[in-house]
Amino acid sequence: MRRFFTTVAVIAMVAAPAVAYAQERVGAGRIEVAGFPTGGMFFTGPSNNQEPKFENYALGAAFTYNLNPFFGLEGEFGNAVGVHQKITFGDNVLTDQRSPSLWAYAGNVVVNPIGSNRIVVPYATGGLGGMTLREKNDIRNLGVVDNTTYFAGNVGGGVKWFAHRYFGLRGDYRLVMVNDRATAPEFFGRHEVRYGHRVYGGLLFTY
Repeated sequence: MRRFFTTVAVIAMVAAPAVAYAQERVGAGRIEVAGFPTGGMFFTGPSNNQEPKFENYALGAAFTYNLNPFFGLEGEFGNAVGVHQKITFGDNVLTDQRSPSLWAYAGNVVVNPIGSNRIVVPYATGGLGGMTLREKNDIRNLGVVDNTTYFAGNVGGGVKWFAHRYFGLRGDYRLVMVNDRATAPEFFGRHEVRYGHRVYGGLLFTY
């Protein structure tokens, strides 16, 4: 009998670490915090050609609360930083013009079609928010003399890869739709809806 209990105790000691490892969470936790230090925002020209196309450097952050493995709620904030580039505006070709910077903020619904409790998590997302065109001295020649805020929506998706139960990487793509405003500057969003493509790459922390 003593040998039996000794054998059971040894088996339990050997099996315990394996069981604990098997029960360790894989994939996203309840809360995710993402930081995107690198990315780009690319605005295509409208159909009437009255407003120019341009591109910005993009960076941002996001906070996601996962309701369950398949659905989550996300709040995000980003900054599309203006960079020097060639811009054709009206009849003028500006060969070294800084583009306007934009702030963006949105609330999104995140859908994980195959669940978030895995190492690789593809997702789709969409939401609503706002975007603010920021005035600066070096873009006044573009007619941007004041901050202008627009209603904006986004749809897209991406992939999360979890290298560890608390850490991973995230790649994200969004089609951004910026509503037009009659009081907007001629440079951006006065005549029709503007469309932009935003890509992000960054770090992901989950708890």
